[in-house]
Amino acid sequence: MSSEAEAAGRPTGTTPGLVCAHHHLYSALARRMPAPQRTPTGFTDILELVWWRLDRALDLESIRWSAMLGAVEALERGCTAIIDHHESPEAIEGSLDVIADACAEVGVRVSCSYGITDRHGPDGARRGLAENERYLRAGGRGMVGLHAAFTCTDDSLAAAAGLAADLGVGVHVHVAEGLVDAGAADRLSPLATDDWLLVHGVHLADGYELAGTIVHNPRSNMNNSVGYARPARFTNPVALGTDGIGADMLDEFRVAYVRHREDDVTATPESAWAWLEAGWDLFPEAGDDVVTWSYEHVDPWSLAFTTGVGPQTVEVAGEVVLADGRPTRVDAEEVRVRAAEEANRLHARLGEV
Repeated sequence: MSSEAEAAGRPTGTTPGLVCAHHHLYSALARRMPAPQRTPTGFTDILELVWWRLDRALDLESIRWSAMLGAVEALERGCTAIIDHHESPEAIEGSLDVIADACAEVGVRVSCSYGITDRHGPDGARRGLAENERYLRAGGRGMVGLHAAFTCTDDSLAAAAGLAADLGVGVHVHVAEGLVDAGAADRLSPLATDDWLLVHGVHLADGYELAGTIVHNPRSNMNNSVGYARPARFTNPVALGTDGIGADMLDEFRVAYVRHREDDVTATPESAWAWLEAGWDLFPEAGDDVVTWSYEHVDPWSLAFTTGVGPQTVEVAGEVVLADGRPTRVDAEEVRVRAAEEANRLHARLGEV
């Protein structure tokens, strides 16, 4: 990457802004949340006992501070663009504006979507679709969101695909993350187009036919024990996301590499780095941002084995939004204090869900 930086007119030790191709910013306040009533024993349990309880407890204020905290943490790790996937069934209307405004305040680019689902009945799906349409028609940057095929009716899948086509955007959807969604490709293949984001793909069968970019989330897949997606097998483009576990994309690159290497001893860091670079195809503006790192050798082989590398300066659209490792637009410590206060209130509401 150092030679590439020089060829692009950038000094060594710099890269474009990194891109998180799949995030759940609302999960930033999940840390230290109360344990579920029983220990989850599988992927569906994890969803039902943890994440689907958390998203039901969200309100607009907790959404704001989770996005503020998530954006600050992204910036502090050299990530200048986030493709977010959001759900808050008790606070749908206006939620995407709250996320977009919070990220803009910090100085981080964001693409928003609301994950439509029929888990809360047809009215919940309708309201989710309406939030996507309202936000996008008002000029917001984003996609149409779907939670996952296994939580949606065929009518909801078709409605999301139709709205996305009408608005000229893609669909952002979890695909075959767990075995419960293994049939997703059959239901989505008549609808999907090249501008879709297909997140996870762990249980997609070899030879599946489904258009779009696969977003690999290695750390989350291991954490949820859903299996290894083996992204090197895909003919689709592959990008890297975190599925809500922060936005440290250099760290995610390292995890992607070692997980690939564990599966195939001939694997090299170049494959995982190519997945990281694919984020710039999804969010081209980030390619014009400039991150100056604390380590000169920002190439795949060096970074795969060098931990602790962090950004010193970040420029977004020509503005310095991180200097000496600290955000310039907001007080990071104040954001953390406010986010912690909001997390306490959010966690207290979990008892009512």
